Amino acid sequence: MTRTALGLLSIFLLANCATTPMPPKAPPAAVAELAPSGTLRAAINFGNPILAARDPVSGAPRGVSVDLARELGARLGVPVELVPFMAAGKVTDGARTNAWDVAFVAIDPVRGVDMEQTPAYVIIEGAYLVPVDSPITANAQVDRAGIRVAVAQGSAYDLYLTRELKQATLVRVPTSPVVVDSMVAQRLEASAGVRQQMQSDAKRVPGVRVLDGRFMVINQAMATPKGRLASASYLNAFVEEMKASGFVAAALARHGIEGAAVAPPAVPR
Repeated sequence: MTRTALGLLSIFLLANCATTPMPPKAPPAAVAELAPSGTLRAAINFGNPILAARDPVSGAPRGVSVDLARELGARLGVPVELVPFMAAGKVTDGARTNAWDVAFVAIDPVRGVDMEQTPAYVIIEGAYLVPVDSPITANAQVDRAGIRVAVAQGSAYDLYLTRELKQATLVRVPTSPVVVDSMVAQRLEASAGVRQQMQSDAKRVPGVRVLDGRFMVINQAMATPKGRLASASYLNAFVEEMKASGFVAAALARHGIEGAAVAPPAVPR
């Protein structure tokens, strides 16, 4: 290679570095709180297919929450350990037992007691599913005396419906993937869950249908155990950057997730 060519290559490399700056290094206080053991332990909820699932061939974890956890680990300069859960309620319990350092959960005031939550990064919908011959045709008709609704214990929609339903009765089951099967087995009048899970179950289970519309909006956020204020501040900025940069949108597209939207920018407090 000639001296002229080497000079041009050097100029190109310098220019490229100037246009693609490295992400800023996380503050030491945030690193210490988010990875006190030297490893970032990220809670991954496989009970919500919008956020995470296992690859059908390799069994490896994949999804937007997995991608965010690994990107966060890279920003902190520490390895990432994925801590699997099958229900959001179990993730919430883990905040009290030091089972994880960062988690991906729906925003809810009950959960806020034990964890610091960021603004939302993804918005999804809660939907009802009923037997195909049910007289229920609209969401508002679910909250009536004698209506029993299957929900996953400790899920975002369990917490929400516990506050909102005045006449219907909630029947709590262990995890989201068994909600519809439990409804059918117990001959319940309805089940509630993430719309995509309900739609998937409607294809798998004969004799059921998903109601149009939504009964709630579920704002998915990142979280760290209560009192870790330095890490909470860093996660807030991290989430906003991941939304603004297109990282979250790209992850949803890469994993073929439909029906979920990137949350809008957080309103400054």
